[in-house]
Amino acid sequence: MLKLYIGNKNYSSWSMRPWVLLRQAGIPFEEVMIRFDSFADDGRSTFKNTLKTLTPTGKVPLLADDGLAVWDTLAIAEYVAEQFPDKVLWPRAKAARARARSICAEMHAGFTALRSNFPMNIEASLPEVGALIWRDKPAVRAEVARLVTMWQTLLDEHGGPLLFGEFTIADAYFAPICMRLHCYALPLPAGIAAYVERVRALPGVRQWIDDAIAEKDFLDFEEPYRLSAKPAAR
Repeated sequence: MLKLYIGNKNYSSWSMRPWVLLRQAGIPFEEVMIRFDSFADDGRSTFKNTLKTLTPTGKVPLLADDGLAVWDTLAIAEYVAEQFPDKVLWPRAKAARARARSICAEMHAGFTALRSNFPMNIEASLPEVGALIWRDKPAVRAEVARLVTMWQTLLDEHGGPLLFGEFTIADAYFAPICMRLHCYALPLPAGIAAYVERVRALPGVRQWIDDAIAEKDFLDFEEPYRLSAKPAAR
């Protein structure tokens, strides 16, 4: 059976992508959660020390399959798609597959202002933080505008409810961004806000959200904007 190593569900956006992909696609796997304690590579981090026995990067996510270690979310997604072709994890049409790979690669390498200013924090509700950053960071506004254009174009072309009609790797890949948009209450057009809620309602995503809320593990180095955890408004 596949084994997926992940970090805290409340914080680990990279871990969320392959976990949601596997769960939503109905692919059996064993979950191994390694709690974040520090990202410092100083020999004292249990998180780093554990992962370095498994992968040279010392990072999550990591997929293990019968002695083979696959790291990096895109590599994991491609490996799973090849191993389970019956799940049709990329769109069926050649042009749509190329488009889906392109937007996943764009997310993988880009949207740095959005990701750095809005760390994923599923259990929190931070509209005040979101409003301040939205006001002060034009790069964030530009990246959200790019997301809106990208998503709306795909939803219009494929008729929804998801980016390529049915669930694909692309929806799993953008699920953590949906979490950020919700947590920080960023302004979105109605059609895009509806897509965000559809992603949040997917059974695989909903399970990740429920697990993240149940963790109740406040890590101050992950939350420069809060002194302690408090119940989120749901």
